[in-house]
Amino acid sequence: MNVLDKHLAPHANALQLRQKRMEVIGANIANAATPNYKARDIDFSSAYEQAMSGQGSLATTSKGHIDTASGSAPETMFRTPISASLDGNTVELHVEQLQFAENATRYEASLQFLNDRIRGLRSALRGE
Repeated sequence: MNVLDKHLAPHANALQLRQKRMEVIGANIANAATPNYKARDIDFSSAYEQAMSGQGSLATTSKGHIDTASGSAPETMFRTPISASLDGNTVELHVEQLQFAENATRYEASLQFLNDRIRGLRSALRGE
């Protein structure tokens, strides 16, 4: 990993994981009325640590191999409901909406941090 990657990787990884988590929570919201649908989520902390340590990616031993370090998907887990539904659906709309809003706010914060880092690099290159 070069110096630029090390400088931007924390926020870039956070953005990718937050985006994936939004997709998972959005699928939960979309399936709130689907019988027997099981709500899922991503443990952001463990997925972030895994992404930053490089675990979960396959080693490339040949030039022909595809680098999977940036494409490894975080593990989705089933969410335990507070109150079970009679139709077997574990989506609790109020919980999902809260999780989605919190994740969206954190996504915007990560995006702002990444923009600040890039702005700092631009200033350094211009000699400002």
